Amino acid sequence: MAYKKKSWQEKLADKKNLPKILKLQKSFPCYNAVHKMGAEVGDDVVLANPSEVVTLMKQVPKGKLITLVELCQTIAKKHHVKGCCSLTTGIFIMTAANATEEVANQGKSLPIPYWRTLKVDGYLNEKYPGGALDQKKLLEQEGFIIQTKGKKFFVKDFEKYLAKVK
Repeated sequence: MAYKKKSWQEKLADKKNLPKILKLQKSFPCYNAVHKMGAEVGDDVVLANPSEVVTLMKQVPKGKLITLVELCQTIAKKHHVKGCCSLTTGIFIMTAANATEEVANQGKSLPIPYWRTLKVDGYLNEKYPGGALDQKKLLEQEGFIIQTKGKKFFVKDFEKYLAKVK
């Protein structure tokens, strides 16, 4: 039986076993990031569903931004837990971006302004369609100033533009 590769849209579909609340352990791949956000070993953390991530991304209006940290904090608050797995959330952010472009290539629209979602500390996401250079162009079109640090791009004063999402 031949394996059919899933489309980005299929990958973005909600997972039956998510959201899931787990006790944070040092062995979790996202431990360091979740710990930096304030969660300790034994605290409840959530693995979000893709739709939760997309819902928040869609709320970010033109002229505003959000980072992985704010997304995770909002999702954790919704589930009344200490943290949110930044690894799965980051995967769903990248999947949403690719699904948006996949739909656009089919002549349709999936209204997720993914380019307004930044990595930690305002860095651009090289895993987005077209990489960080395409994200840079889209953000500059909205008036953001993009600077470089080494080979990476980040939004100047990104904190001033953070959106409040629920």
